[in-house]
Amino acid sequence: MLDIQLVRIDDRLIHGQVAVVWTKETKVERILVVSDEVARDNLRKTLLQQAAPPNIKAHVIPVDKLLDVNRDPRFAGVKTMLLFTNPHDVWRVVRQGLSLKTINIGGMKFTSGKKMITNFVSVDQQDVTDFQYLHDHGLDLEIRKVPADKKVDLMELLKKEKMLA
Repeated sequence: MLDIQLVRIDDRLIHGQVAVVWTKETKVERILVVSDEVARDNLRKTLLQQAAPPNIKAHVIPVDKLLDVNRDPRFAGVKTMLLFTNPHDVWRVVRQGLSLKTINIGGMKFTSGKKMITNFVSVDQQDVTDFQYLHDHGLDLEIRKVPADKKVDLMELLKKEKMLA
């Protein structure tokens, strides 16, 4: 099994904060971008692989392939960061049996139908439903752009914003 050091939802994926700050903090050897959409986009995939720091391997894989990679003995013990663009893809892998403890939410851009809950996190009802499922299955959901930031409990924030039933 992979040695998962960080699971992060950030629709920007590999960018300065991830490539520099989070990789140093977590001491990962590999970054896995887990997204069906990005895996189908060869240009974006290439750009993301090039954005990784020189000593860290980056790969883009479809969501359903993550469980196979996690079971592959070649990757046993490899310190890994998982990057997702949205909570629904995390919901999918947890539903399929991937054991995770904490999800870091680093950035979810505002689009039509979403509500801004911080200056860098916007959610819609599907996101809230997915986060509720993850929370109900024992995952801690924290909002933090960088490791030095104070952790903000996503579920408490959603309650405060009256987005939970």
